[in-house]
Amino acid sequence: MSTKVYSNATTALAGLLKDGMTVMSGGFGLCGIPESLILAIRESGVTNLTVISNNAGVDGIGLGILLETKQIKKMISSYVGENKLFAQQFLGGELELEFNPQGTLAERIRAGGAGIPAFFTKTGVGTIIADGKELKDFDGETYVMERGLRADLAIVHAWKGDTEGNLVYRKTARNFNPMMATAGKVTVAQVEHLVQPGEIDPDHIITPGIFVQRIIHVPGVEKRIEQRTTRKRA
Repeated sequence: MSTKVYSNATTALAGLLKDGMTVMSGGFGLCGIPESLILAIRESGVTNLTVISNNAGVDGIGLGILLETKQIKKMISSYVGENKLFAQQFLGGELELEFNPQGTLAERIRAGGAGIPAFFTKTGVGTIIADGKELKDFDGETYVMERGLRADLAIVHAWKGDTEGNLVYRKTARNFNPMMATAGKVTVAQVEHLVQPGEIDPDHIITPGIFVQRIIHVPGVEKRIEQRTTRKRA
């Protein structure tokens, strides 16, 4: 068995968690979230976390369970509209929020993983997003400087992975997970299907195993629906 494969989420995170650390958590809404790893973080009792994630799950699911226990000090996010507790804690001064346009957040993470400390974008110029940030003109247009993002720990969810950490994401779950896997000092992946090296077509690998230090196998993951919309049959 590869030394990268751990028996469960708690052992996979052993020695990695500390108060005040920065964690990147993959997923979009409830799609592709590393739910087993989030639960293990809650059970560890670690506090004062800065969490980089597109959103904070919903009440009681995903990162929402870390808000319930007040283990998160600050969120670096794009979309927070589905989580009432998130809104309550932010408006009540209990939770810091660094708000990002969604594409800017994705690029900040990608840049961090690529070793790019900063970049310029037009998104946010002339809004409060640009307050206090460096502005610069290129070809007659004004751009705002945004910093790349890195984290002490990145936790991601993949559909398939081999024991060397090569990962494949499925459909919408290929959201923030691939960028975050490159931007953590340590990356821990939960995978639905764990296979041996050589069983994944090299052309299908999205995250090379060099970026992944620890893996857990989580078969039978519940695929939750964030917004159920139905219509009457004709």
